[in-house]
Amino acid sequence: MDAPRFAHPGPLLISAIAVLLLVLCAQALPAQAPGASAEEQARQWAAQQMWQQIVDLVRGLPKPSADLDFYYGTALARLGKVEEARRALLAGSRLSPKDARFSVELGGIAFRQRHFVRAAAYLRQGLKLAPHDAYAENFLGTVYFLQGNLKAALKYWNRDDKPHVVRVVERPAPDVDPQLLDSALAFSPESTLRFPDLMTSEARVGALGVFPNYEFNLQIRPDGKFDVIFYNEAQQTWGKKKWLTLALMLRGLPAETVYPEYYNIHHKAINFTSLYRWDAQKRRITANLSSPFDRAKRNFNVGLDLRDENWRIVDSFTGPAPLRGALNLRREAVSANFLSIVNGRWQWSAGGEISHRDFRDVDPGVALTPELLLKGYQLKQTSSLDAEIWQMPEHRMDLRGGGAAALGRLWSQPPHSFAKLQAWEKFHWFPEPAGDDYEMQQQIHAGKTFGDLPFDELFALGIGGDTNLMMRGHVATRNGRKGSAPLGRNFFLSNWEVDKNVYHYGPATIKVGPFFDTGTITDPDPGLGSRKWLWDTGLQLKARMLGAEVIVSLGKDLRSGNNAVYVTLTSVSWQ
Repeated sequence: MDAPRFAHPGPLLISAIAVLLLVLCAQALPAQAPGASAEEQARQWAAQQMWQQIVDLVRGLPKPSADLDFYYGTALARLGKVEEARRALLAGSRLSPKDARFSVELGGIAFRQRHFVRAAAYLRQGLKLAPHDAYAENFLGTVYFLQGNLKAALKYWNRDDKPHVVRVVERPAPDVDPQLLDSALAFSPESTLRFPDLMTSEARVGALGVFPNYEFNLQIRPDGKFDVIFYNEAQQTWGKKKWLTLALMLRGLPAETVYPEYYNIHHKAINFTSLYRWDAQKRRITANLSSPFDRAKRNFNVGLDLRDENWRIVDSFTGPAPLRGALNLRREAVSANFLSIVNGRWQWSAGGEISHRDFRDVDPGVALTPELLLKGYQLKQTSSLDAEIWQMPEHRMDLRGGGAAALGRLWSQPPHSFAKLQAWEKFHWFPEPAGDDYEMQQQIHAGKTFGDLPFDELFALGIGGDTNLMMRGHVATRNGRKGSAPLGRNFFLSNWEVDKNVYHYGPATIKVGPFFDTGTITDPDPGLGSRKWLWDTGLQLKARMLGAEVIVSLGKDLRSGNNAVYVTLTSVSWQ
């Protein structure tokens, strides 16, 4: 008999194994709601943080939607596949360009890659599409804080009532009356640091005149709150570094000038500054005493100015230039001024001056009319306003503007009255998101007068000669005498410059950059004024070290071709 035969088990066994695997896989996968769309399923899995399942779901679809691209990109980012996530989110944003979620999530990816500039740009775009997204506002504030841009951080943190500051830490502790310094701060511990309060504090601390270098910053605490750190370098006249005080006092020796100064008298931010110049052509003595008034919110100062100057009015500071007039000016003046810092956005001042002038050795020429040579006593009232016009802390830009008015009465024979009006604006920009490697400034200044004003009230465009209206291709003195700068009753001036930080080590900094000045000055008298627009350009070097700044300008007058080299030494900081 044949041996017994059994049926072949292969097909039956394979089918059983397949069924078992299907059952196991069904138990392992999350249950999908009956009739739920792929978008709804992805949303539910995102809420459960089931990122890999979202990736598997979307990869199996032939043509994902914008919503699926968002969940897919989010899931990839959570799984650490950052570049794939970025591509998925970009694809979704092209399908739905007005959906803020894509911009915010792309900002998060750029943040993880430490591309803070790109992250801030994405988050700003997200806030344009969804202006009240608290998460994006807080996130953007954090990005700016990590970049070192505290003002921009506060702008966005403040919308969510952040940051909460616990205390103010001074580094180092300044030798200033603590109550006076506290009155300069517009914020207090255990409160929210507001952007306007920071601006007000900076303005009032600066007006004290004893902190040439200072900065407010935040330091995070373990509990998530912050301490405000006040970094400062206070001026200490005849303190530990007496040699530095002496060097700064003698910094004007090449120009036959010394600057006796004393700061922070009795630790009350009472400051005395003065100038003594014994140059035979332009002798001058000035003294100014300033003090906080009503704590740090207001400031009061009194001043003295004595001048004995020889003027020769000519068309140029070099080369052949016919004489248009000459005189000796003697002038004595006392003044008082009151400054009120309302807040960080604007401040105003009001003051008065009593002066006397006398003109000797006059050669009127074609420039000096009898109205300009009025002698006698004069009473002048002054007022000014300085305000913030526009600010964009995200891009480190700000625009300020202001104006000043003066009304004068001269008791001459017969008496004369006059008025002077001035207006200005200044644009300031740091192009990079942090630091001061590049810096750009643009300033426009204009002035107009009415009535009969004396010679010493005329405007002058140039450098040197005690004028602050800079045309850096025009020197205001020739052979030591004033009068080579264009003079007149009305003017317009524009100054533009860019500085590049080329060297920085410890307290030493060197910056170099181009400048461009243009202006005109007019007068009804034909012997005065520039008669044409002036155009100056050149290169400027600024070197700061040990409390002083040296500015060397190499300017060229584009009309005449004259070159001007001018060196200025000023006191700006104490290290």
